Amino acid sequence: MIRILKIIGLCTGCLIGMGVLFSAVAIGGFMYFNAPPDSVSMPADPREAEIPRPAKAYPRFFEVYAGESALSVGKRLKDAGIIRSHYFWYILSRLDKGYIKAGTYQLELPASQMAIRSILVTGAQFLTRVTIPEGVTLKKMAKILAAAEICEADAFLAATEDADLRAAYQIPGETMEGFLYPDTYFFPRDYPAPLVVKAMADTFFRRIAALSDMKGESPGKPLSPEALYRKVIIASIVEREYRVDEEAPLMAGVFYNRLDMGMALQSCATVEYVITEIQGRPHPEVLYTRDTEIQDPYNTYIRTGLPPGPIAAPGAIALNAAFNPIRKEYLYFRLVDGTAGRHYFSRTLDDHIRAGALYVKGRSSS
Repeated sequence: MIRILKIIGLCTGCLIGMGVLFSAVAIGGFMYFNAPPDSVSMPADPREAEIPRPAKAYPRFFEVYAGESALSVGKRLKDAGIIRSHYFWYILSRLDKGYIKAGTYQLELPASQMAIRSILVTGAQFLTRVTIPEGVTLKKMAKILAAAEICEADAFLAATEDADLRAAYQIPGETMEGFLYPDTYFFPRDYPAPLVVKAMADTFFRRIAALSDMKGESPGKPLSPEALYRKVIIASIVEREYRVDEEAPLMAGVFYNRLDMGMALQSCATVEYVITEIQGRPHPEVLYTRDTEIQDPYNTYIRTGLPPGPIAAPGAIALNAAFNPIRKEYLYFRLVDGTAGRHYFSRTLDDHIRAGALYVKGRSSS
């Protein structure tokens, strides 16, 4: 009996010893494979050199493709020298039920496999800051986004013309010109163009929701898509005309007064739009009579009413002016201070001409 107990005790001790040894090996293996490689190669991407980082840490961009498996991601991480073993990565993926999200990520290396996996599972993508200025057209937006490597220019323009996307926002025009808000955005690189357009359109409609004139003619009735479209067209013209903030509502008032009287808007901004965006010519320094006679629906010198669509992306000031114009009796405005960007507003053509003569005289005597 004593001998049996000794044998049992000896076996128990062996099992405990083996368990301790196995645990030690498992822990050691986990720590080894979870740790970053001994050396991490520096990437050749010049943008990464401009990113602030902690001492002895190196940023590395890594992209997870849509529909890519955890094993494929692990192999590419291993091939890039970011992790020690893609098999260990696969084991972690099997133990952790979280799904890796597609996107572009900035990894601060060296980093453990668990830390890297946490970033890819949470979807904390690397975002690029891009600013869309007020008054730019869709074509110029496309170039800005392409230069920032957010999306391809052609894909962006195609998304702005997509019928389903325009219908989702009830935009009557053939494109989303004027309905993408100029602002600073943060997007991942190589982001789907429709999602870029949607983010900018969502921002636009959030910004105008607070404007006091969003209600329609009848109490409780919202502004119709057609009425909104008219206001956005006015806002886009004002955006390209005003230079002093407080003059924007006066300019909007002039355009509304002209529309009410059946007068042509005679906006130089619409002629510039024809020259640069439709004809593809450089932006003119001076507009000549021949320019104002160009036969095009967007030329408001030869055509009464509004142009077919917006001519730019209006910002907050121009939008507010279009929704809340100052309706005085003015029918004209003329630039009288090129440095300060101020205009002279008048009710009659004679007064408008006199203001122009005084402006020319002032310039010649200065």
